[in-house]
Amino acid sequence: MSPGLLESARNLLAGVLDLGHTRFELFGTELREELARLAATVLGGLSVLVLAALSLAFGAAALILSVSEANRVVAALGVALSFLVVAGVVAWQLRRLAGAKPRAFDATLSELQRDLNAIRP
Repeated sequence: MSPGLLESARNLLAGVLDLGHTRFELFGTELREELARLAATVLGGLSVLVLAALSLAFGAAALILSVSEANRVVAALGVALSFLVVAGVVAWQLRRLAGAKPRAFDATLSELQRDLNAIRP
């Protein structure tokens, strides 16, 4: 084997390792960003759910208690039905939003695909 061939192979390997290092740094950065976003979303969502549940429960109780005793059953059914309709609308919106979100680690996957295309003859 000639020294030039060994040097060329060593340079190629160093370039591939450097490229891999850069891609893994990008992956790590995206992973940290995704985890931070997920943690903030979960905490925010839980606080919103607790506060919304409390306000809905107190509002529904106040509405049912403000109606005359003869109509309280109808009022309770109306409140329950309205909660069901709102839950359906929210579930539909969440499903629509979940479908519109870009895939996780999109930048890393795109860079890896670009690297693969560059390596292929």
